[in-house]
Amino acid sequence: MAAREERHRPTLRPFRSPGAALSRAGRAGRAAAARVRRWVRRPRNSPAAAAADGAAQPPQGAELSREGRPAQRWKRAGGLVAITLLGAWLGLLIVGNVRTDVGPMDTTMTLRPSLSGGTKINVSPLGSLELDSHHAPLRLDVNVDQLDPVRSTALVSHPERINGLENEITTDVQDGVLDVAVRTVVAVVLGSTVLGLAVYRRPRRALAAGGLALALLATSGVTALATWNPKSVLEPKFSGLLASAPSVVGSARSIVTDFGVYQEELARLVTNVTKLYEATSTLPAYQPSPNTTRVLHVSDIHLNPIAWSVVRSLVEQYDIDVIVDAGDTMDHGTAAENYFLDPVPDLGAPYVWVRGNHDSIETQAAMAELGDGVYVLDNGVAVTVAGVRIAGMGDPQFTPDRSVVPEGDPAERAAGRELAFALRKQAAQDTPVDIAVMHNPVAAAETDGEVPLALAGHTHKRSNEILEDGTRLMVEGTTGGGGLRAVEDDDPQQVQATVLYLDEETDRLQAWDSITLGGLGLSKAEVSRHLPGDVNPPEPTPSPSPSSPSPSPSVPGEPPGTPGPGSPAPGVPPTTGAPAREAAP
Repeated sequence: MAAREERHRPTLRPFRSPGAALSRAGRAGRAAAARVRRWVRRPRNSPAAAAADGAAQPPQGAELSREGRPAQRWKRAGGLVAITLLGAWLGLLIVGNVRTDVGPMDTTMTLRPSLSGGTKINVSPLGSLELDSHHAPLRLDVNVDQLDPVRSTALVSHPERINGLENEITTDVQDGVLDVAVRTVVAVVLGSTVLGLAVYRRPRRALAAGGLALALLATSGVTALATWNPKSVLEPKFSGLLASAPSVVGSARSIVTDFGVYQEELARLVTNVTKLYEATSTLPAYQPSPNTTRVLHVSDIHLNPIAWSVVRSLVEQYDIDVIVDAGDTMDHGTAAENYFLDPVPDLGAPYVWVRGNHDSIETQAAMAELGDGVYVLDNGVAVTVAGVRIAGMGDPQFTPDRSVVPEGDPAERAAGRELAFALRKQAAQDTPVDIAVMHNPVAAAETDGEVPLALAGHTHKRSNEILEDGTRLMVEGTTGGGGLRAVEDDDPQQVQATVLYLDEETDRLQAWDSITLGGLGLSKAEVSRHLPGDVNPPEPTPSPSPSSPSPSPSVPGEPPGTPGPGSPAPGVPPTTGAPAREAAP
């Protein structure tokens, strides 16, 4: 009974307060912290560290984690670069295009990632051409979308606008490239930043991606500028249907080369042309004295550079005193064509010029600025050159300007009457004019009776007539062979000029030599001597080449190679009469 009671009696445990328990826990925590500090401060590989309390040693994986930290840094850096490049590429795809007008064309410009750089111009559906313009990780793509019909029609209808087309295209390209560059910067930085924020969800990492994109873009821009090659446009690479373009470009280059060769050939031909007269008959003819005034009449050069070599050679060959140009030196009269006038002061003789219907006021101003030895005729004002008084008036019409309706012959006749009035005033002041010059023969004919000789051009067809009141009207052909447009015709126009012999005392016409050279691609020459009494000049007959090494044919009874009586020596103007001689080297 007592044992059962003892078993069921509750056990009495000593009372422990909560403060005591907390005190013991604090002591244990402080001891553990002290052991960790001791472990951190000890050298990690020293024997003392190895003998330290085992409870204070860090886990074995901690040392492996510290050894893998450099690899993790490289992985994070590589990931940041990948995110930056991917975001930049997405940004370019979304907002990197710029639509801009370049002259009459609508284009789209884009910067694309590339390993080699350069510029690619896509002309759909013909193909594309690539330019090695720069070396950078960015390539400029230019897509020619379409030719704007409104701007193209306006350009065709108003050719005078071609004058500023080059500057306009240059400005358009510069504005387009600047616009695409700004958009590219915004697209690349924004794309990299947004993608970085989406992946890392940390603003700092996102800003790092954007900054890295900007640095890469700046480096690419500096590299592109350092490797910029403006001459790359001379060596494009074609693809698609444009692959045949090199043959066209080659043909164009060969045309330029052939022009130079042809130019030299014609100059040589003209230089030796008087040798033709070694084979002529001994008919009585006009014999120009050393004091005879020689005037070279040219017209309608139309931007053909061959004309300058021909004129220079004729000046040297015939000892020309003054050159009279009846106009149409240009094709469109634009300021871009003014460089063509540069050889004029060096032709070897004073140059008297009158404006044609293809020469603008800008052309006239450029001609007047060439300096001493160049005389521009207009408004009937006379000039005295080499003892000859010459007056003229510019053509009243400028036909390349399609914004003005041509007035035709009535305007020409009115201008001619105005020149005739100026000639009468000169005569009344006892300073008569010897030669009147106008481009259009319709206008020049109005000076009939006011001047002994009137010179004109315009028709591209040589003619010579005595008007009702006694004025001789001489219309020159085309000294430029119709200009560069002559390549469009199967039968090129001939290159023509005339040498006028004037009496030194009276300044009246005594004789003239009509000189005709083969047109573009031809090498032949024909010269015929005419006297004022000639009505129907005889047809020219062929003669041996002036450049032939064999002796020239001689008059019957003379030894081979001996000039006939009355024939001039080479380099001296011929003395024979009407018969003409032709050469074909």
